[in-house]
Amino acid sequence: MPKGVGRKAVPVAVRSDLRLQPVRWLRVVAPPSFSALVSARSWCRCGYERTARGRSGVLALIEAHTTHPESCPLLNTEGSKAA
Repeated sequence: MPKGVGRKAVPVAVRSDLRLQPVRWLRVVAPPSFSALVSARSWCRCGYERTARGRSGVLALIEAHTTHPESCPLLNTEGSKAA
């Protein structure tokens, strides 16, 4: 009798990687001098990428970065909940 014949296959559960992985990033460069130019970059794995210079631009970019998950196709799970 060949090896393995007549043996039952045992289902093996493959465990997915449950660790959280970063999807979006925000980098702000603020030199120690108050009068120096502040800059920032926001990017996401979905392709979203924005940059800003100056205090008001960086503040607007931080706000946009904060609201991005609402429209991000990688983070928006609304479609999977409907199924």
